[in-house]
Parts: sequence; structure tokens; C-alpha cells
Amino acid sequence: MLLAIPALSRDYFFNTIKMKSLFLFCCSGLIFLSACTSHSKKILVYASSEIQVDNSQQNITLTEGTTHHEKELDFSGSAPVTLNIQTPAGKFTLEAMEDGLYLANLKTDTVVGSFQRVGTGGGEGRITQEELSQKIDSLQKLVLGQNQSIANRNYFIPPNKISKITTVTNAKIFGPYTSVPGSFDPGSVPELYKFYTNNEVREILARLSGMNK
Repeated sequence: MLLAIPALSRDYFFNTIKMKSLFLFCCSGLIFLSACTSHSKKILVYASSEIQVDNSQQNITLTEGTTHHEKELDFSGSAPVTLNIQTPAGKFTLEAMEDGLYLANLKTDTVVGSFQRVGTGGGEGRITQEELSQKIDSLQKLVLGQNQSIANRNYFIPPNKISKITTVTNAKIFGPYTSVPGSFDPGSVPELYKFYTNNEVREILARLSGMNK
């Protein structure tokens, strides 16, 4: 024998199902939207003149110059980013295909750099002759691009090239002619990197070689 369900109870029952279905639909939509908007790319641009960028952030104009300049460009979405660059020497394009933090070198000199472990950077204390020799050897290889390795997180970026540094877009990069302050807390950022120009590294090597005698 079937039991009759009062009309009020039936309405309550079906309304509850509808509300739960709507809730699940909304949650699914929010998850989908979150997944769609979680993609991002950050491109750090180095140049030897002022970096002029339009509203799209994808058209860059450079002039003649000798002073180091930096500019951060932020992009959302999963689509590749193409930078259209106009320089006194001509036009070219650079592409960032995947999510992550990139470095675009628009200088006339190669830039080199590496991941910095906690406690490294500026404000170093006294080191031994063996450590000094190892540092000189490492810098010599880096300036020649000999120890460039994704696994070692060492980077050699020639002029007018772009390189993906890390998937962590809020990593901190200290650029050429800037020391990592001794007061800087490496724990305040997820990853830390230091970059130099090749000319800058040669000057450092000259000083270190004098210390190693």
C-alpha cells in the first residue's frame, strides 16, 4: 500500500532538492571559474633605456641608452603572450608560452643569474680560500654559459632573448647593479634569484681573483 505524501511535504521535499541542486551547480561554477582565472604569467624586462609599454603590455618601445631599467608585466589567462619589441636596431618578438615568471633581456649584454639559497647574497661574511676559488670557478662557468642548467637553476640569457625562470610568479629577482641587502629576509619570498650582466661578472671576477692571490 502506497502512502500519500501531503502537498506541503511534497513541495518542501522538491524545493529542498532544487536548492541543493542549485547550490551544487553554483559551487561547480565557482570551481570552474577559479580554474580558468588561476593562470598567470609575469615577465620581468631588462633594458638599457626607458621601457615604454602600451596598455596591452605587449608592445614595447626602446630608445638608445646606457642606464639599466627594469619593468614588470603581468598577464592573466592560459594563452601564450607575445611581446612585440621595437628598438633602434629593428623589430622582433618574444613569446612566453607557459605560466610562470620570465626574464626578457633587451640589453645589449648577456645577463646571467642563479637561484640563491637562504643566507646567500649581499652582506656575506668571511669565506675560506677554497670557497673563494669555488665561487670564482662557478662565476667563470656561468659567464660562459657552461653550467647553465634547469636542475641547478642557473641562467644564461643573451641579448633579445627570454627565459622562463620559475613557475612561482611571486619569486623575488634582484637584478644587475643591485646587491641583495644584508637585511633582506629570504623567508619573506618563496624563491630568491640574483642576476648580473656579463660585464658586471667580469668586474666581480677581477676583484675576487685579486683576493685569491
